[in-house]
Amino acid sequence: MSQITRPAAPIRLHHFPLSGHSHRALLFLSLLGLPYEIVPVDFMAGAHKAPAFLALNPLGQVPVIEDGDVVVADSNAILVYLARRYDPEQTWLPTGLLREVAIQRWLSLSAGWLAFGPAHLRIGKVFNQPIEARGHALAARLLEAMESTLASQRWLVPGATPTIADVSLYTYTAHAPEGGVDLAPYAHVRRWLADVESLPGFIGMPRSPSAV
Repeated sequence: MSQITRPAAPIRLHHFPLSGHSHRALLFLSLLGLPYEIVPVDFMAGAHKAPAFLALNPLGQVPVIEDGDVVVADSNAILVYLARRYDPEQTWLPTGLLREVAIQRWLSLSAGWLAFGPAHLRIGKVFNQPIEARGHALAARLLEAMESTLASQRWLVPGATPTIADVSLYTYTAHAPEGGVDLAPYAHVRRWLADVESLPGFIGMPRSPSAV
């Protein structure tokens, strides 16, 4: 795919405001300074199961983006797509082998331990869903790994600038307290969250009104 820096028309983001996965895509669109249009998906009304939405993503999950004729589902896939197409400097997804491998490792942890740890616990509390006992253990082990990594470097992947690994891990880590996960013991993780929040174009996800 040839590198271009601006879409021909605003990218349509099918989005649910309390979804960390949706926020992941929204955050990266904003960090890249790309024009976008939010298409609300009313989960409470079952809009994610409607035929029109299932035609975009048969799994019935947000986010989905439409960039002209290109449709991309899955938040991490969206990060890869946007980085490859709209970051000609290749800072967010560098092509050096070792950095690419490191980024992929964090994307895997995002889809695994983050999803079944902090994200799972938050979903359980915010949306009153059953919680698996292993969620707290997974959250603790992931945060310990992040804390150890961030003790010696600013970003999750070594280098002077953030990558899509940081975008992928940010939202559910920042909102982990909504699921009962205490971030106080993780000073380096909290510093990293603040560094992400200081990036030009940063946009946060609203705190859930049902979280205490």
